[in-house]
Amino acid sequence: MNRPRLPLLRTAGRMTALVAAAAGVLLAAAAPAVAAAPAGRYVALGDSYTSAPLVPTQVDLNCLRSNRNYPSLVAASAGSASFADVSCSGATTEDILYGGDGALGIALPPQVNAVTSATALVTVQIGGNDIGFSGIISDCAEASVSSPLGSPCKDRYTAGGTDQLRARIAATAPKVSAVLRAVRQAAPNARVVVLGYPAILPDSGYGCWPVVPIAYQDVPYLRGVQKALNTMLADTAAAGGASYADVYTPSIGRDACKSSGTRWVEGLVPQNAAAPFHPNARGEQGMATALLAHLS
Repeated sequence: MNRPRLPLLRTAGRMTALVAAAAGVLLAAAAPAVAAAPAGRYVALGDSYTSAPLVPTQVDLNCLRSNRNYPSLVAASAGSASFADVSCSGATTEDILYGGDGALGIALPPQVNAVTSATALVTVQIGGNDIGFSGIISDCAEASVSSPLGSPCKDRYTAGGTDQLRARIAATAPKVSAVLRAVRQAAPNARVVVLGYPAILPDSGYGCWPVVPIAYQDVPYLRGVQKALNTMLADTAAAGGASYADVYTPSIGRDACKSSGTRWVEGLVPQNAAAPFHPNARGEQGMATALLAHLS
């Protein structure tokens, strides 16, 4: 795949002139002192919600990966014997299985290559790029300008009576299944955990246009799409012999519409250091805490 690695929900085209990062933030809370996660080798696979683009400190510019992302926090808390974080901004299921190119154009091997027979824990957070959420957010934000009280995004993606986004989610399920099969083949005895995605929009109501530029009537629609994606990931994990870590529920009330000191996910113009529509350091810490609780 000869394409650059870009953040999962990056703004595209006309959105790229907007601010991509803001001042650094401190972690909101420490990880639990004692974790029951497997203490052997830990391998983290995933996309930009895992790699944490623009969250300080970036240690891999090709993949826009932070050393304060949730895998790094979990590995430190669990005392992992060894740790391999191969998550990469822009990754899809194909990149986990077959490799691709990073943001700097440097070729990357398949992420699954990092999983060995000695691996004790594998976490997987993938699927958002497979359904094209970066373009969805960009399209919906742009459409909201001409119809802030309407549902231009929903109207577009459900035209003709078929919900294109739900169809994309259904088509992604077998791809996630293929990832889990490859992980299980590489590490038959590992504990495998699939993570969902945290709340981007409020769990109820109609959002906060223009702060987060999604039209009022589109907010319930997109919220439903995200929940459908998480449900698919949970169902696919169960069918593939993996467990599912819910990071959506603990993120309720911490969406992009909340204050800069509360939110886990930034909006179009970040006020904390993070890529637009991506978790900030607080969100990465929140996902780490949820994952450690799941592993206990």
